[in-house]
Amino acid sequence: MSVNRVTTRTAPEEPDGARTPLRGRDAELAFIEERLDALGRGRGGIVRVEGPAGIGRSRILAEAAAAARRRGTRVFEGAADPDDQFIPLGPLLEGVLSGEEPLSGAQRLRDLATTPGQRFWLLQELGDRLREAARNGPLLVVLDDLQWCDDLTLLTFHTLAAGLSSHPILWLVAVRGGSVPSGVRTTLDRIRQAGAHELAIAALEDRATARITEDVLGAPPDPDVLRLARRAEGVPQLLVELLGSLREEAVTIENGMARLPAGPPAPRQLPSVARRLDQLSDEARELVQTAAAVGGTVTVALLAELLGRSSAALITAVRESLDADLLAESGDRLAFRHELIREAVEAGLPLPLRQALRRQAGTLPPGRAPADAAEGERPASGDAAEADRLRTEAAELAATAPGPAAERSLKALELTAAAAPERPRIIAETIPLLWQTGRAVQARELGASALAAGGPGPEDEALIRLALARLAIPFDFSEAVRQARAGAALPGISVALRGRLLAMLAVGLSMSGEHAAAEQVAAEAWETAAAAGDRTAEATLTTVRSAVSFHRMDLTEAFRQAERSAALADALGISTSLWVPEALWHALLANTTGRTAQALAVAEEGIRITGEQGRTAATRMWLMTRSRILLEAGRLADARADCEAASATDDPGPGNLADVTLRYVMLRVALHTGDRRTARAYAAEARRMRSDGAPVVRHFGSWMLALTADAEGRPDRAMAELDEVMTSPAEDRPAYAGLIDPADAPVLVRLALRAGALERAAQTVAQAERRAALNPDLTFLAATAAHARGLLDNDLAPLARAVRLYEDCPRVLARASALEDAGRKLATTRRSEAVPYFETALALYARSGAERDVARVRRRLRAAGVRKRPSPAGLDSAWPELTAAETRVVRLVAGGLTNRQAAERLSLSPHTVGSHLRRAFTKLDVTSRTDLTRLVRQRDNGE
Repeated sequence: MSVNRVTTRTAPEEPDGARTPLRGRDAELAFIEERLDALGRGRGGIVRVEGPAGIGRSRILAEAAAAARRRGTRVFEGAADPDDQFIPLGPLLEGVLSGEEPLSGAQRLRDLATTPGQRFWLLQELGDRLREAARNGPLLVVLDDLQWCDDLTLLTFHTLAAGLSSHPILWLVAVRGGSVPSGVRTTLDRIRQAGAHELAIAALEDRATARITEDVLGAPPDPDVLRLARRAEGVPQLLVELLGSLREEAVTIENGMARLPAGPPAPRQLPSVARRLDQLSDEARELVQTAAAVGGTVTVALLAELLGRSSAALITAVRESLDADLLAESGDRLAFRHELIREAVEAGLPLPLRQALRRQAGTLPPGRAPADAAEGERPASGDAAEADRLRTEAAELAATAPGPAAERSLKALELTAAAAPERPRIIAETIPLLWQTGRAVQARELGASALAAGGPGPEDEALIRLALARLAIPFDFSEAVRQARAGAALPGISVALRGRLLAMLAVGLSMSGEHAAAEQVAAEAWETAAAAGDRTAEATLTTVRSAVSFHRMDLTEAFRQAERSAALADALGISTSLWVPEALWHALLANTTGRTAQALAVAEEGIRITGEQGRTAATRMWLMTRSRILLEAGRLADARADCEAASATDDPGPGNLADVTLRYVMLRVALHTGDRRTARAYAAEARRMRSDGAPVVRHFGSWMLALTADAEGRPDRAMAELDEVMTSPAEDRPAYAGLIDPADAPVLVRLALRAGALERAAQTVAQAERRAALNPDLTFLAATAAHARGLLDNDLAPLARAVRLYEDCPRVLARASALEDAGRKLATTRRSEAVPYFETALALYARSGAERDVARVRRRLRAAGVRKRPSPAGLDSAWPELTAAETRVVRLVAGGLTNRQAAERLSLSPHTVGSHLRRAFTKLDVTSRTDLTRLVRQRDNGE
């Protein structure tokens, strides 16, 4: 193997020479910090960082080196390069002999390295020098791009790592994922057997993609810019280069948002792709460029024909393009590692050449096409039967094992020719399976590519649009409406398919907040579904009926219809697929009507089932739904943990469902806990929501901004934020006059009174009382109405009545608020009688973890003459830093349980347990489970 020139780089430069903040790598950095902590305690070891090209391995190494230096750890950094020749052992020697504080005896080590026959003595000398340095303090040795290292570097690395394993030396090495040379593979196997820690760098989550987009462009992205950014599929290098190429000419900043005024730009060259192309031989470069012009997956035989060479003559060029991470094997074909890479390569070719290559690839004369090329363009005789078998298996597995089902469906797609009449239907079958298993980006690209390519007939196009509408429901309500409407309008499609499209259109309109349009479409869909005898569409439309009743404030009927839709969906076996929101809506509605225990039970069952079945996207939706329920129940730490767990998954964002659950909940939690930094961050999200195409998202954004302004002591600004909601068309106005939940009525009345908006306060009270009168069986609604009335009239009687009614409701924060308001009224004339109200409110706020509310009520108690601070119930005196939920998790983990075992014990998701544990580590200033266990023992023993 060749010996490579060494460079001390550990992170690539960004397009303009500046480096964007590191986003989306909190877990990876936490892992590195944990290993550095262990190193500080004298425990060395090996950490192997692995991931595909452009994923950010070098950036992780650079951050690790910086963190080590901040701790006072001595750091040596080296990296191999695939280009220039140097001396054997170059990467490792340059790492330990260069930099600010090289090893002693550098010249002797260099002499030994360049003298033939001195390998043994070189290893001995290098080992001695490292051992000597480690006696004076811990060492971090960083070695990047292991796949390009020469044989002697590989041998020396694993020999020294093994021989110095008892010393405080941490070896941090990075290697490209996928195919690597055999010598590198042998080294990786050896260090794995020696107990090396492995850190796999995955694609960025969509939230990190959005933040990087804002970093590069200087403003939050609008939906079109974010959609373009998602094309990088979470690969940081491609993302930054893509955005950098657009910054000066395609993107404008309007009203604080980055936009694409001229629409999506044409593909363009990317620097990292150009560099990799330049490193190839002429033959490999021509092969890659030809494959890019042809597009899709290609056979070696087709490339040979286009290049005028034999397939055997391309062996070296193919291997070189695979090693460069430009191409990858896809069955018996070649495909680009990433579509953006293909587009960047293609953009560097003259347009006439691209067009000529495509025409040539599509019109190879039968007499000239090699046999294997012809085979590559159409499936073998047995492929169609195999594809049918895989489709059948996928359909059977879809209900209980969507992951294996998705793989079978994708394989069936691979075996099906592009022009095969059944291909569009296989695409429509594959999209939902990909989404359910957390591959929404791939699902969306698959459907969009099929539609852009043209060819499917109306029925097939409608099937694909139905799948895309279902895919869009959690992420983009307006896009779901667009796809369903376009599909339903196609001529000549079957009655049953049109009924399902209309049902999805009604759901999309309802979730978007376009209530009048949803009701109108639902009426037409009912007739179509009845004609087709489609019970699945009936379940969906029953949900829409429930939403219509909810909008009309008939909550009893809304709940009846929600129960009916959930039961019907369950009987049909589709409730856990979550294409339509029957069960989700049922849980949210149960919570809105004050039936919190029932709502939690439904949500927890949904989380359990979807977790067992591997439905990543569905689990995320349930976590977001449960976060709303936990917020209203006053379980703020658990609500925040669910939000953080939902944010940790790979589904695209921002996402409209996340807007009206996760982001709304995080803002409310931040306001209750006095977390101003987080509140400001989610207020920025609320400003983005204000410009969304879906009315309901705009309404949520307005309410979030109003609450933020009120918390900042700006009631006039708060009321102004609600102007758009209060003046929107009545048929599409939120059912509760701009509110999110019935318990917000007193909040809005209090806010309006502070702003002097008496008329609006009176309107809110009238709405609350009308809602309670229409639903006399719902005590919770009567409590909110009495609370709002008491505030408006400044009357103790309705406030006291609200306190009594709330006693039977599980809405802890609403009850505490009523107690506080009643105490505040009493304190003006009968201070001693106010104290029990304040003390009970204080205990409820403290149990919820609402620190900001706790501080306010303590001030009221001091004003009422109570000087001794009460000891609120529900707090563990041994763990004053932690919430009750965090304390439960800490004790189980300290007892030896894994995150998953603790999750099963507490009926939580592993993500939620992990979130609680991360917060506990931060609050307790510990960095490992060992430290945590030691601290638990100390406190339990009274130390």
